[in-house]
Amino acid sequence: MSEPRRRDGDWTGGLRDGSITFEELREQAIALRREGLSRRQIRDRLKVHNNDILNRLLEGEPAPEWTKRPNAKDGLRAKAREMRLRGMTYDQIQVELGCSKSSISLWVRDLPKPERPPRTREEASKIAKRGWEATMRRREIERQQTKFAAAQEIGEMTDRELFLVGVGLYWSEGTKCKAHRLEERVTFINSDADMIRLYVAWLRLLKVEPERLQYRVMIHESADAADAEHYWADVVGVQVTDLERTSLKKHNPKTARKNVGEAYHGCLVVRVLRGADLYRRIEGWWYGIVVGVESAAPTRCPI
Repeated sequence: MSEPRRRDGDWTGGLRDGSITFEELREQAIALRREGLSRRQIRDRLKVHNNDILNRLLEGEPAPEWTKRPNAKDGLRAKAREMRLRGMTYDQIQVELGCSKSSISLWVRDLPKPERPPRTREEASKIAKRGWEATMRRREIERQQTKFAAAQEIGEMTDRELFLVGVGLYWSEGTKCKAHRLEERVTFINSDADMIRLYVAWLRLLKVEPERLQYRVMIHESADAADAEHYWADVVGVQVTDLERTSLKKHNPKTARKNVGEAYHGCLVVRVLRGADLYRRIEGWWYGIVVGVESAAPTRCPI
């Protein structure tokens, strides 16, 4: 390496007259460094006041311990390294020391990553369950938002809309006259309280007199029949004593019944007395709807 250029006459006698090379000066600087002198002391001893040249002279030589400034985090760093060597995770170290994960990462990144013990089947199952429960909560929120938005699209129903809905409701859920059973009766059976309420509202729209309506509960014999009777009486707005005798379904021990629990109230049968003429009109209305749909031109959805 060639001798660096002198500046401001700062170098000692040998360098002033060119009798000392940079390599020789570096040997002196390193020797002083290894004796424990600081940069300032070496600078003053060798009269080298140019920081760039002083850096080159001391390149690769660590500073003496006594010159290092104490750091408030040195203790935390040492503890973090010790804990990492014991196999602790960043989260565990953070909890113990109260410092940031970024600092922990900086302090221990040169250490080997601890091996995590394999999870047991039970632990893996719990982790999977937590993830699935979070997914189900998110999906349930999305479902409820969609349902609420759809409900808002309906708005207030007109009498004609209720009339048409009622015809379709009866023809899908009500009893119908068959070739093998020529009975023109208006009987509706359902376990959904909202369906029953809509159907009863439709009958009121048709001006069917309340005294022509019969209500009867159908429920499994193993369920709470008395509770079901009070439930359905409240749904249709009558007294329990106004209900017909409850029909009990026999329990088959070979089959596991799924409709159990407090939410199970069986079914309600709603029959219109002297309903032959009404049945014929319902059947006619339904055919009218079918013909109307077949003859109507395709239109855009109103929603």
